[in-house]
Amino acid sequence: MKFNVGGIDRIARIVVGLVLIALAATGTVGWWGWLGVLPLATGLFRFCPAYPLLGVNTCKLPKDS
Repeated sequence: MKFNVGGIDRIARIVVGLVLIALAATGTVGWWGWLGVLPLATGLFRFCPAYPLLGVNTCKLPKDS
């Protein structure tokens, strides 16, 4: 699988995912907080299925060696 999530995008997805899950687990937000699993997973796996459809790639391109 090719990576298409990188850098700040990846960190932001992981942080947002963890925050949403924590808020859902403590009952601060409703059931929708468990949707934080999606950004967490895309950040950990470094692949977002929506990015190829939208033509987006936040990974740095490899340099020619």
